[in-house]
Amino acid sequence: MSFVTAIDIFQSYGNRPIIERVNLSVEQGEFISIVGASGCGKSTFLRLLLAQERPTHGSISIDGAAAAVEPGLDRGVVFQKYSVFPHMTVRENIVAGESMRTTWGRFFGAELKAARTRADETLARIGLDHVADQYPATLSGGMQQRLAIGQALAAKPSVLLLDEPFGALDPGTRLSMHDFLQDLRAETGMTVFMVTHDLDEAFKLGDRVLVFDKPRWDPHDPSAYGATITYDFDARDGGIPFQRLKESINVRTTP
Repeated sequence: MSFVTAIDIFQSYGNRPIIERVNLSVEQGEFISIVGASGCGKSTFLRLLLAQERPTHGSISIDGAAAAVEPGLDRGVVFQKYSVFPHMTVRENIVAGESMRTTWGRFFGAELKAARTRADETLARIGLDHVADQYPATLSGGMQQRLAIGQALAAKPSVLLLDEPFGALDPGTRLSMHDFLQDLRAETGMTVFMVTHDLDEAFKLGDRVLVFDKPRWDPHDPSAYGATITYDFDARDGGIPFQRLKESINVRTTP
């Protein structure tokens, strides 16, 4: 049985259709990369998976449960615009991410000490151990984005949603974050959905690469139709030859 199932999803804002006829079945632990032109509903689909929005039509189920009416702890998210707790230190932000799963929403005593140790290990992995006692406002934008990613991963959600999470990072840091994400995914078995405009990144990290596009197009009214999944590529074990695929869709994925 599929872990994440989307059935006949439509989403419109007023009279403007964004996505239509989206059907998807994802196994537990799969990494799904999502690419496509700007405005083709990629981020909207992530918000529907998060249950931040409800679809106009259709349903999304995770692990066989009924469609969620609001975001829950089983789903973690990192949007393109980073979001962390400004009143907490860098270390406390990581601890807060993990503590969300506890009964009281925080750690005490020996558990708190152990959580701080794990937080320091996470910060070392994402290159922020040297600023553990500082506050987010003192960090650069790229460092705050790394912190947001580390915080989301520390919570170990069963489904992790990423919307252009590495766009603000320099190339070296981006590669190290790729490694960190892949390692933690292997450890936890979490299912990942990632929106990116970088095809190299999509195929490097993803087991499957979904292309969102508009199969119907009215030149007199470009907003007349919504987008859907037009391609679903298997990126494992080489999958479709990457260069040929990149040449075939790079025009449609240009922001």
